[in-house]
Amino acid sequence: MLRPARAMSVAAIAALLTLTTLFTASSANAAGVNYVALGDSYSAGVGAGSYLSDSGNCKRSTNAYPYLWKNAHSPSSFSFVACSGARTGDVLSNQISALSSSTTLVSLSVGGNDAGFADTMKTCVLESDSTCLSAVSAAQNYARNTLPAQLDKVYSTIHTKAPNAHVVVLGYPHLYKIGGSCILGISDTKRAAINGAADTLDDVIAKRVANAGFSFGDVRSIFTEHEICGSLTTWLNSATLPVDESYHPKAAGQSGGYLPVFTQS
Repeated sequence: MLRPARAMSVAAIAALLTLTTLFTASSANAAGVNYVALGDSYSAGVGAGSYLSDSGNCKRSTNAYPYLWKNAHSPSSFSFVACSGARTGDVLSNQISALSSSTTLVSLSVGGNDAGFADTMKTCVLESDSTCLSAVSAAQNYARNTLPAQLDKVYSTIHTKAPNAHVVVLGYPHLYKIGGSCILGISDTKRAAINGAADTLDDVIAKRVANAGFSFGDVRSIFTEHEICGSLTTWLNSATLPVDESYHPKAAGQSGGYLPVFTQS
């Protein structure tokens, strides 16, 4: 009499494990997974080269972590709509339509452009320490006071459009290793301030992600020593041409940094 009950228990556990596998980014067998990759340039893969010809100015790369994950796991469907320069409003206006009730996995990075990170970087590279610190402070104030509501709107809309999806929101790395012999014409004062801006942005995003019930992928630790001026292989572009690829992950940063964090989140 006990054997049928035991069989049912094992079957139930097996079914639960199967469902859990389908809804996690670390699945080795992604049959049944419908994956949508949203977000800004860090998710599109700007700076990583090998851009898809049909992505235009969005510069979606085959070296970006969403595309790498797709190649490794062969999901049932894959929609790659992340775009260079995207802000929260752009995600809502131009990307969110890729989601549906059948979407089971979503990745996203957004918020840096809203806070004016690109302009802040330009100011810090070209202007004085004090001007840089003022620009960083303004970006941090925006991130703390204005960005949370914008993120909440994006996250709530994702939940409404894709109620069955496992959602992973990726953060931003520190750009610089402080100290060392790397000479880039930018002071440690500026480098520390820029890294502090990334910390503020990540902390704000992580809190809103937790409130939304999503998963936050913190990439800061995995990029340690791979930052600009780090002691290991640099995973980030410094000032470069094309200019829009400056301060973005290289292909190695996508594969060695973002992909593992996404896969484990």
